[in-house]
Amino acid sequence: MIRKLLTGLGAVLVLAAVGFFWLAPGIVERGMNKVEPTEHPKVSDATRKLHASLEIADMHADTLLWSRSLLAASHQGQVDLPRLVQGNVALQVFSSVTKTPKHQNYDANTGDTDNITLLAFAQLQPPRTWTSLLERSLWHAEKLKRAAANSDGKLRVILTAADLDKLLADRAAGKQVVGGMLSIEGLQDLEGKLDNLDRLHDAGFRMAGFAHFFDNDVAGSMHGVNKGGLTPLGRQVLARMEKLGMIVDVAHDSHQTVAEILKGARRPVVSSHGGVQATCKVNRNLTDDEIRGIARTGGVIGIGYWDGAICSTRPADVAKAIAYVRDLVGIDHVGLGSDFDGAVTTGIDASMLVEVTQALVDRGFTPEDIRKVMGGNVLRVIRAGIVPGP
Repeated sequence: MIRKLLTGLGAVLVLAAVGFFWLAPGIVERGMNKVEPTEHPKVSDATRKLHASLEIADMHADTLLWSRSLLAASHQGQVDLPRLVQGNVALQVFSSVTKTPKHQNYDANTGDTDNITLLAFAQLQPPRTWTSLLERSLWHAEKLKRAAANSDGKLRVILTAADLDKLLADRAAGKQVVGGMLSIEGLQDLEGKLDNLDRLHDAGFRMAGFAHFFDNDVAGSMHGVNKGGLTPLGRQVLARMEKLGMIVDVAHDSHQTVAEILKGARRPVVSSHGGVQATCKVNRNLTDDEIRGIARTGGVIGIGYWDGAICSTRPADVAKAIAYVRDLVGIDHVGLGSDFDGAVTTGIDASMLVEVTQALVDRGFTPEDIRKVMGGNVLRVIRAGIVPGP
């Protein structure tokens, strides 16, 4: 009887483990990365033709956080290679998310808890990622490189300006290829050591945001408790990033951190994903002064597609925020920053970007300006920013 009981208990535990490791990660993602009905523009044949001629670049997606294949078409989440191809994306920036607090919100979070540890365990990631934020980022870099290696040349990791030039030249010649570039969402993955920035650069990271949903040992977050500015380590990181050729991203940073970065930066700065307070008054969105400051560096503001960025999920409201930035600082300083697969609900996925193009057409943007917004501005800043500085 005891043997039967233990056997039955063992079977239950095995089934529970299978359910946890096989089903749980997908269930979690399906509850976070949603595409739900919204008001869609009617896309004209002329817009489809224009869209097919664009070099599209998006500064932020969190797809590497999840366990599904980047190469396989999926009805889950918002990004995979087939959908990037369908959306005519030339370059997708993939971010490494290493730590998020439980019950995260836009107002105030501590760094005392972490959702990603359990996710790393449930996804059967290498054990080194269970306890190290640095190793989580290095694992995300490895995932992108593996996907590229198994893509039959359709996905390329972009490390240099020459890589980007070759990608765009091959696309112009008719090759169906997509570039992927690595970024970091919150430099808590430095684990307090400046030398780890060089390790991350060596692994392929070419952009980084200083903070995410909590204050860290580099900078204050807009969603942290203290919301302070750059720490002494943060000031060292800023200088080292510019020397290495890593683009500085101020998304999620506190107002004080943004001001201090803009004051200290010597190269173009981006806000990779978000919105503007003038069209959507949410604390994580940029003020007019911050928009002007980013523009003065020669940088770009990436507009997202979810409610926290544009106060809706309509492509028309993406265009509205883009138009505001254009009118404030000029057409050269605004682009796309979807935050796809970043635990957001959107009205479109990567395959449906023609709707953003149509929304810009409907708002009166010229084809030349649409080329800049949909990718030209971002590609300009990335090409220059990944070249090592003096």
